[in-house]
Amino acid sequence: MSDILNKIVAVKHEEVAAAQKRLPLATIRQDAESRVLTRDFEGALRAKIAKGQAAVIAEIKKASPSKGVIRQDFIPADIAQSYAEGDGQVSAACLSVLTDKQFFQGSVDYLKQARASCQLPVLRKDFLVDPYQVYEARAMGADAILLIAACLDDAQMADFEAIARGLDMAVLVEVHDRAELERALKLKTPLVGINNRNLRTFEVTLDTTLGMLKDVPSDRLLVTESGILKPADVKTMRDAGVHAFLVGEAFMRAPEPGLELAQLFA
Repeated sequence: MSDILNKIVAVKHEEVAAAQKRLPLATIRQDAESRVLTRDFEGALRAKIAKGQAAVIAEIKKASPSKGVIRQDFIPADIAQSYAEGDGQVSAACLSVLTDKQFFQGSVDYLKQARASCQLPVLRKDFLVDPYQVYEARAMGADAILLIAACLDDAQMADFEAIARGLDMAVLVEVHDRAELERALKLKTPLVGINNRNLRTFEVTLDTTLGMLKDVPSDRLLVTESGILKPADVKTMRDAGVHAFLVGEAFMRAPEPGLELAQLFA
């Protein structure tokens, strides 16, 4: 793991320890298990693809370690509604909401506000390092979680996936290289994200997805993440057979994120 990733993971372990003192695992687990009716994250992606459209997981992100504050005027409920509406023709399939506070200026409340303002399924975007966070995700209302292969060993990934599926949450497993992809394919989830941003260097290249495409089995739904900034990037991916996208920064810099989404994926 890189320095930044090591640092983030260390902070996550500290956060979990503090959270468990406030709200024990048994309590958060009970809360998670009492919540019914998740929104169908995978189904929402597949429905867009079945219509011949791009399936966009639109991200709600205030800041990042590499870019600092991306959006000053940050109202998650408004952004979520904008994504859900798009331009009336093209809109988001799902949302991804950053809940990491220290590095991305995210918040659990942002996820709750975003989900309450629309009908889209919502992914909790965070660095999960402990089962506690999986239960916490469902307790806050998330319909899906992200597992980052670079942060987890095989046993952790399998364990977290089993907990998530038991809570009726979808799992998006994120990889950056072939070794991580091989590990991800041992999981049951069909949702595989290839991050074009190297979490070790934070450099971005679309060749990451394009170079690994052939190694992703046809029964998996591939999501390309990061670096999709212009219509030509979308065309490159769709021509290569990639139809699901996780995009944030390109939208966050626009006055109307949903209209920007519609233009990018027109």
